[in-house]
Amino acid sequence: MAAALSRALKLPGKKGSELGEYDPLTQADSDDESEEDDLVLNYPRNGLGRDGCLAPGSSKTRNGRSGRLIGATDRAQDDDEEEEEDDDDDQWTAQVSGKPRRSRGNLKGGQYWSRGELGNGEDRGGGAGPSGAAGLGSHSSEAEEKRRREKNAIRSAFFLVPLVCAMLIVLLCAFLVPCQKAELEKKLQWERALGDAGGVTPPALALWDVDGDSVEDVLLGVTEWTNGTHATQRSKVYSAVAVCAVSGRVLWREVLNEPVMYLQCGLQLNTQPSPVCLIIGKSNLMAVNGATGRKLWSVALRNIESQAVLLPDLQGDSVPDLLLATLPADETLDLSLTLISGQTGKKIGHPVPFNLRGQGKLIGPLLHETQHGAYYILFGLGNVQAISLQDIYVRALDKMPETRFVLRKDLRWENMKNASSSSFISIYSGSERVEFLLPLVAGFGNNRNSLDAVSSLNWTRSDWVLFYGARTLSVLRQRDLHKQWTFSNASIHSEPALGHFNSDGVLDLFVQHSANGIMTALIVSGASGTPLWKAEFVCPRLVLEASAISTSTGQSVFLFWASEPIRAQRNVPRMTMAPGVAAAEPLIRKLFLLHPAHPAALLQLSSTTDTAVTSAVSYLEYLKDATYITVSSRPTTGSETSAQVVESTSLKAAIKTGQIVQLGENQETEAAGKVTAHEVNAFFRRLSFKPQ
Repeated sequence: MAAALSRALKLPGKKGSELGEYDPLTQADSDDESEEDDLVLNYPRNGLGRDGCLAPGSSKTRNGRSGRLIGATDRAQDDDEEEEEDDDDDQWTAQVSGKPRRSRGNLKGGQYWSRGELGNGEDRGGGAGPSGAAGLGSHSSEAEEKRRREKNAIRSAFFLVPLVCAMLIVLLCAFLVPCQKAELEKKLQWERALGDAGGVTPPALALWDVDGDSVEDVLLGVTEWTNGTHATQRSKVYSAVAVCAVSGRVLWREVLNEPVMYLQCGLQLNTQPSPVCLIIGKSNLMAVNGATGRKLWSVALRNIESQAVLLPDLQGDSVPDLLLATLPADETLDLSLTLISGQTGKKIGHPVPFNLRGQGKLIGPLLHETQHGAYYILFGLGNVQAISLQDIYVRALDKMPETRFVLRKDLRWENMKNASSSSFISIYSGSERVEFLLPLVAGFGNNRNSLDAVSSLNWTRSDWVLFYGARTLSVLRQRDLHKQWTFSNASIHSEPALGHFNSDGVLDLFVQHSANGIMTALIVSGASGTPLWKAEFVCPRLVLEASAISTSTGQSVFLFWASEPIRAQRNVPRMTMAPGVAAAEPLIRKLFLLHPAHPAALLQLSSTTDTAVTSAVSYLEYLKDATYITVSSRPTTGSETSAQVVESTSLKAAIKTGQIVQLGENQETEAAGKVTAHEVNAFFRRLSFKPQ
C-alpha cells in the first residue's frame, strides 16, 4: 500500500528520484519484502528499476536509467507483478539449492536476475527458457558430472586392467608350469641300449651338461661288435657316446682305436665357448668339444693309469693344465707323472719318474692345496705319499718356475719329509695296503669325473677318507696328517658314499661289504667313527658304489642296490650262504632309498633282473629333483653276450610309485612301523633335493 500511495503522489512525466535519493515510502515498501528476497535476489533500493533481462510488461529505461511504470491503470498489474516476483524468488531459491525448477512458461510477468547471481556483474541475454542462465547452470552441472564419471572410469580401468593381467599370469603359471614340470619328469624317464656290456666291468661314465639345457647329460664308453658272417670276422668297435639326459637320444659319437678308460668334462678353453671333454684311453688322451664331439687335440702317452688331474695354470695362458700318471705293466719300470698343457695338449717338459717301492693298486694322483696356498700331489702304490708341485715342475722342465706362477712350498709340510728321501712326504705307509683315498667332500663320489675348477678347488682343501687293510677306515686331518679316528669292520668292497646322516654338520660315510651271500650296509659317523645305522640284505658281493644327495631337510638320502632285507626276528634262523653258490645270487635286485628321518624304513624305488654295474646321481635345479643314472648288463635272447643298458630315473617320480619296506628288529618295531607307514610315505613324497 505504501508503494501504491507513493506512485499516486507523483505527477505524470516527472523524473524518478535520482540514484542515491532516500524515499521513505519506497524504503518502507522495500522493508516489507522478505529477508530472503534481499539475500538471494539483491534488488536495488530507492525506487530504481531492476537491471538485466526485460520481460514483457516490465519498465523501460529513461536516459540510461531505470524508470518507474506510471499510471493508475497499472496499479493492479504492479500488485500482480509483486506477487509473481515473490513466487519467482521462491522458484530461483529452490533452483539454487538444487531443487527442480518449474517451467518458466507459467510465469505471468518478466523475470529479473541480479548482477551478483550472474557471477560477473554483466547483463546476459537469453531470458526465460532453455537458453537462459538456469539452462547454462544445468548444462555446466551435467558436463561436470560427465567429466567426473569419465575420470572415475579411467581410474577404475587403470586399477582393474593390471589386476586382471596379474590374475591371468597367476592362473597360467598355476596350470602351465606344473604341466611343463610333469612333462619334463616324463621325459627324464627313459632307457637305451648302447653296445655290448662286456661282463660286469664298469664302463667309463661321466655327467655334464653338453647341450646347454641345464640338465647334466650322460657320457659313456661303449663297445660294439661289427657285423660279420662268422664270429672270426667280427671285431670290436670302441667309442665315446654323449646321450641327452632329457630324451635319451645320442648327441654325438667319437670312434676310438681302444677302449675308453675315463671320461671327464668341464675344462674351459679360451677358444671354445662350450666345455671341453677328455676321452682317456690306455695310450691316448683326446680333448673334444662337449657340444659337438669334434676333436680339438690329442696326445699320445704309453700306459696311462689314472684320470687327469686339474692343475693351476703353469704356462700363463689363463687355461688350467693337466697331470696324468703312467704305470708300465713291467714292474721294473717306475711310475711317471706327466704335465700336459690344457690349451694345446702338448707335454710340458718330460715325464717325471718316481721309484716307488710299494705294491698294490695305484692311489691318486690327487691335488691338494695347503692352508698356506702351496700345491702338493698325493699318489702311491699301496701307500700314499706327497710331493710338491713345484718339485714336479722343476724336474719336468729342468728350471725353476717364474715368479708369476703360484708354485711354492709349505714349510710345515716340508718338515714332514722322510729322513731317507728328500722329495716325498709320507701320508700313509704301513704293512696294510691302501684301498681307497678320497677327499671328504660331498658329491665327490657321485660324479668325481669333473674338471670344474670350483669343484676341484673344494676337493683340494679337505681332509681325506683312507681305507687300508680292506677292513680299516680312518679320516686324516689335512693340516697335520694325523688320524682323527679309526674304525675297523669286515671287508669293504666299494668306495663309500658321503652324505649327512645326522645333524652335526660333518659328512658321514655309507659303506657296504659282502660275505657268505649277505650284504651289510653300514653308516659311520664322520665326526667320531661310531656306527649310526646298519642293515643286512640277501645279496652276493656286488662291487657297485652307493650314492648320496642332499635334500630340503638338510640331511642326505642314500641310494644303494640290494635284495630282500634280513629281519632279525624271534625263532627265525639266520640265513647264510656259501660264497660262489649259484643260489646265493638273487634273481631280483632292488634300488632302495634311505632317509635319516626314518631309519627303520626304506623306500623301494625299482626292481630289476638286470645287473647294475655303475651309477651316478645328477641334480636338477629347475625341478628341485635329481635323476639316477644306471648302467646295467642285460642278457640278450639267443646270444651269449649281454647288452649295455643306460637308464634314467627321476627320483621324485620314482618316490611317488615307491613302496615302503620296514626294517624292524623285533615285533614291536614292526608294529610301530606299520602304524606309521602312511606317515612315512607322505614324508617321502614331500621330499625335494638340493645340490651337495
